[in-house]
Amino acid sequence: MLLLLGIIQLFGILRALGARVEVDWDVGYLNISRDGYSTWQAVGVNGRQPIAPVYVDEGDTLLLNVHNSLDKPVSLHSHGLFQRNATYYDGVGMVTECGIPPSESFTYVIDTGGQTGTFWIHGHYGSEVANGLRAPFIIREKAPAVQYDEDVLITLEDWLQMPYDSMGAEEEQLRFDHLFPNYPTVLINGIDGNRSQPIHFRPGKRYRLRVVSMSASYWFKFRLPGHKLEIVESDGI
Repeated sequence: MLLLLGIIQLFGILRALGARVEVDWDVGYLNISRDGYSTWQAVGVNGRQPIAPVYVDEGDTLLLNVHNSLDKPVSLHSHGLFQRNATYYDGVGMVTECGIPPSESFTYVIDTGGQTGTFWIHGHYGSEVANGLRAPFIIREKAPAVQYDEDVLITLEDWLQMPYDSMGAEEEQLRFDHLFPNYPTVLINGIDGNRSQPIHFRPGKRYRLRVVSMSASYWFKFRLPGHKLEIVESDGI
């Protein structure tokens, strides 16, 4: 009987600790047009752009298995996570990490640490984030603080018309306004904002909008004319 109780208690503890969610990323180059105007060699995952969102539940541990198919190092940053006792996963190339060498693999073990909400994962080596290495990272609450009928993810990105690394010194200077570059395109849910599909809302329904600014440099202003928005969470707080 004591052994049975011990097993039941252990099972309860393991459930409380959450699951281990494995996600495989093969980071590589692909030629793509995301703005409908220019095609260039961007950075994607598993041969696609935009990169699929990563979803876990509260208390889960994310095992992000990363293989580097680029010709330069790769490192990743989980934007908004506290990284308690794991600052070596912070992702800053040649600061907290050396980066994953070309043709090598590495597994990030990301403890969500009791955090919930809307975050994103992005490259943190050189200009990888500007070239497309970024994806939403959603940690779903077991008991949401607010009730809603539907969950809607909206991503915002700044986008160039060539790889960031390809800009010459004169062109780069022309694109910069004070501290930030002048990006010619804003992507909404992965494509040019003027070409993105409308999001349909039904009267009488309450929607949770997960707005993620996956920007390399720009700050975005977001609003829905004629609607009142209530902020229920910002950077997981």
